[in-house]
Amino acid sequence: MTPAKPLPPQAQAQPRPRNRAVMRRAAVIGALCALVSAWLLLVNVRGALGEERAFRSAVSCDSGDDCLRTATARIDRTERVQGKKTPSYLLYVTEADGTTSSPRLRGDAPEPPTAWAGTPVEVTYWRGQIRYVDFDTTRRHTTADPRGDYKPFAAFGLAIGSFGTGFLWVWYWWARHSHTSRRAAPWQLGVPLVGSLFLTLLAAGAPLATGTFTAALQVLGLGALAILVLCVPAALIVSHRQRGDDTITMAPLALTKEEIFTGRIVGEVPYATKGFLVAGPASLATSPDHTGASFRRPVPRTLTPVRVRPLYWTDPDHLNYGAKALVLECEDGGVPVLLVTSRKTMPWLLSALQARGS
Repeated sequence: MTPAKPLPPQAQAQPRPRNRAVMRRAAVIGALCALVSAWLLLVNVRGALGEERAFRSAVSCDSGDDCLRTATARIDRTERVQGKKTPSYLLYVTEADGTTSSPRLRGDAPEPPTAWAGTPVEVTYWRGQIRYVDFDTTRRHTTADPRGDYKPFAAFGLAIGSFGTGFLWVWYWWARHSHTSRRAAPWQLGVPLVGSLFLTLLAAGAPLATGTFTAALQVLGLGALAILVLCVPAALIVSHRQRGDDTITMAPLALTKEEIFTGRIVGEVPYATKGFLVAGPASLATSPDHTGASFRRPVPRTLTPVRVRPLYWTDPDHLNYGAKALVLECEDGGVPVLLVTSRKTMPWLLSALQARGS
């Protein structure tokens, strides 16, 4: 819908200093993500990597905890572990000195449970736990194997850190650059947030797909560079589209019957509401009832539509309008009035207002 005339100067909404509600939320979420990420990477990942290095550098010995102590044993039976997504089983063994243990191994258990009974094996201890079991020709590591224990911590830590970076950018932009756009969803936020989402997915997968933490960081760095290269042209395209007049051209959709839909009328007028709008072939009314049957109040014919536009962060209570909402700027005797509804139902609203004026 093309505006017939601009709103008078006194009717223009005055921008607020900043979108403080969004700023606070973004700052809190971003700070929490940064703290959790720092804890996981500096404490959990660091500790797991230290234990892995100690295990890899351990040497064989006859006794002691910080070395690899191997003992001969025989298998008694196996027992499948229930309720796990990854199949695993307990291997019950008895060592030559009578010591019994049941290390857990990944994979499917043999059937029947006594299929391996009496089979000789060698079990290797490190720091009091069996870390791997040697069969005749195969070495199988137990779930106590410390190698790779850093991966879930690294995946979550890097992912939540990347996720929090997006929120910190939101906080920074609202604090320092929000005066450059009144849109509630400007490209300066949309493009970086999409980029941070892809970076989060990459950060979550990099440690799981690589063999070392250093390799995961290298993959993440290269991925971040690739995402940046893709975001730059995307930002140029979107910024060009959002430049200049932000009026949305939208044709009315002729009504043959009444349509009831959610909507708001915002402004210093007695018929302001945030319930439901009832649009008919030549009428427009408000109602708190979703059926439109009770407490219906006609909207005066003095309400004149001006233009359709996207949401502004300067719009009153804009956070509750919905992500797909559009705003119809109107005036009623020089008083600015905003009609807010979804993109799908806006053509009905335009049709009702147009039919009343014809």
